[in-house]
Amino acid sequence: MLDQGAPPQQRDRTVPAPPGLGARLMRRKPVERLVAEGGQGEGGSLRRSLGLWQLTMISIGATLGTGIFVVLGEAVPKAGPAVTLSFVIAGLTALFSALSYAELAGTIPVAGSSYSYAYATMGELIAWVCGWCLVLEYGVSVAAVAVGWGEYLNELLDGTIGVTIPAALSAPPGDGGVFNLPALIVVLLAMTFLLGGARESARANTVMVVVKIAALVMFCAIGVQGFRSGNYEDFMPLGMAGVSAAGATLFFSYIGFDAASTAGEEATNAQRDLPRAIMLSLVIVTALYVLVAAVAVGARPWQGFTDSEAALAQIMRDVTGQAFWGTLLAFCAVIAIASVVLTVLYGQTRILFAMSRDGLVPKVFSRVHPKTGAPRANTLIVSLFCGVLAAAVPLGQLADATSIGTLFAFALVNVAVVILRRTRPDMPRTFRVPLSPLLPALGFAFCVWMMGSLSTVTWVVFGVWMAVGLVFYFLYGHRRSRLASSEVK
Repeated sequence: MLDQGAPPQQRDRTVPAPPGLGARLMRRKPVERLVAEGGQGEGGSLRRSLGLWQLTMISIGATLGTGIFVVLGEAVPKAGPAVTLSFVIAGLTALFSALSYAELAGTIPVAGSSYSYAYATMGELIAWVCGWCLVLEYGVSVAAVAVGWGEYLNELLDGTIGVTIPAALSAPPGDGGVFNLPALIVVLLAMTFLLGGARESARANTVMVVVKIAALVMFCAIGVQGFRSGNYEDFMPLGMAGVSAAGATLFFSYIGFDAASTAGEEATNAQRDLPRAIMLSLVIVTALYVLVAAVAVGARPWQGFTDSEAALAQIMRDVTGQAFWGTLLAFCAVIAIASVVLTVLYGQTRILFAMSRDGLVPKVFSRVHPKTGAPRANTLIVSLFCGVLAAAVPLGQLADATSIGTLFAFALVNVAVVILRRTRPDMPRTFRVPLSPLLPALGFAFCVWMMGSLSTVTWVVFGVWMAVGLVFYFLYGHRRSRLASSEVK
């Protein structure tokens, strides 16, 4: 029975019950809101200054160099001469995911990359898990590449002035050193460029990308002179299991193609240029990877790649019999790998920027400097973390940890593109995945298959990382989510 003495507005008011835990975890952020908030940060906005050329160079810069200059020496002992097939398998896996990335980047052109795509399609908890994987993918990748940079720096120093950095200061604990000083230095150099703003960083990256492409073409032209067909006689000495294991490690080499999607809020025409940049960069990188790997294995028996993180420079020296060419390649590699550190570090800061804007990580990560239009505090924190990680952890462990985080995030992107097609079929799309949902399903399956090829230790590390992330989410992000706050209002 109604209380007749209560005011009419009180009698008619119905207070909706608060959503349950399951509903809160599955709340989605509307695509329109994601796009409308693009570029907005604490105290300022990101600046739109990147065109198709710069976006493509960002993707190539983040991708090209890692697998060839650094991880090739880790992968060849696993697959033998069939490492070329491993590159193809990893590239095919990346291609399926790249198609999904291209469609979503053109539809939802924001800085959060797959984190934002998951937020719009699968809900906040899955978005957090995806974002946490991206932190592993990008942050640890920076550290892994920085480790290999030190190897080539030593090659360069040895070939020019006859001096190398002592092992104690050029390798992390567990690899015969105490502290990897070169790895820390290259991260700090990349940080310096990023603090100047996106446009300045893109210009520096473009120069470095041109140098690295020229270096790889030079390697192929000289390395093919030492090609021996006998090195391919036992093509698959460790079987298909070795090929897939090497492919899983080499997938680490392809993570950069999605770096362009993290620049969605700084692109002048994101919906048009992002899909093009993603696909163009992946084609260029895959072609160069396979070509260089084929020449490298032809010029040196696969057993000679063990514990060689500067393999290409050594091959150049062996083929020519002169130290000059190996030194020249080492110089190019120092520049090339620095560009990977620069662009991947850029991607990491922009993903944390998007997560911070949503309230899932502290506000400091979304503060924008009014003069440069760059998230300076974010850049400083991420750079210092990655630099210390690079100085203290061996390369192999870093590469595999990055691969599993990448594969998990890519798998979610393949699911997200199918969900968005069904829930928002009328949304304008500047690029559409052909044969959907078949190709996204293949992309998902390839990612799961390659994750299964990684070691038990890598899975344990991944499980611990996910557990830490979930604890942080429920203690901080879940309570401070801005989407939840707007729903309460």
